[in-house]
Amino acid sequence: MSTEISTQRASGLALQSFDDAFRFSKMVSASEFAPKDFRGKPESCMLAIQHGSEVGLSPMQSLQSIAVINGRPTIWGDAALALVQSSPVCEYVREYTEGEGDGLVAVCEAKRRGYPAPTVVRFSVADAKKAGLWGKSGPWSQYSSRMLTLRARGFALRNAFADALRGLITAEEAQDYQTPAPAHEPAREPVVVRPKFDAAPAAAPAANDPVANARLAVQRTNSLELLAALRDRVNQRHKEGTFTEAQRNELVHLIDGKCEWLESEPEDNGQEFEHEAAATENQA
Repeated sequence: MSTEISTQRASGLALQSFDDAFRFSKMVSASEFAPKDFRGKPESCMLAIQHGSEVGLSPMQSLQSIAVINGRPTIWGDAALALVQSSPVCEYVREYTEGEGDGLVAVCEAKRRGYPAPTVVRFSVADAKKAGLWGKSGPWSQYSSRMLTLRARGFALRNAFADALRGLITAEEAQDYQTPAPAHEPAREPVVVRPKFDAAPAAAPAANDPVANARLAVQRTNSLELLAALRDRVNQRHKEGTFTEAQRNELVHLIDGKCEWLESEPEDNGQEFEHEAAATENQA
């Protein structure tokens, strides 16, 4: 009985030319067989097929296994494991978990034929927490143990079988990386939106609500001097403990916004309510 290891892979449809590949890509992109990110995109289909062929995947396997995450081609974790296991240099890949709860650790052992010891990678709950992954919405909350396994797998397979994966990282790992900001776009200044102030005064709030009274005082005056006095009164009330830090910040922001609005509208003919505003602020 022969002990020779077969390295033959099912290749599926053979695409002999660029035209063959593009016609096939157009057909697949218009069908239900294309993953949703490839539907209606024959160019993306063709590039995925080409990229998959470079690591030994058939055209349909490539479409199901190659994904572009944050502008980078990646491979799904199960397909990466299949590629490595079908490689003649792979002796074995073993995966298991140790511990439980916060002590849970996923372990992947990847043994390369002819090497004295396997490559062993551990990825723990502590590692996931450090990376900001543990408890993250989506698979990390729904299938946390499997996500630990996939992360350990991705690191171990890349370390032991870089020649089989040709630099591809797992899609599950790439999805957890933050999208980098485009290098060519300069940083934008934050947009400051001034509050909108109506000329007509709002209805008077309850007398026992000092924050609401202060807001009404701001809305009812078109005088920069009185607004400055209101700001001083708010700061004083904050020192006295009437307003919390958050309330003081809200009111000062409102006052500053009203001042900017008045300064940008020098010919505003809205009514002034200086006496009413002063009375309302005194209630606050």
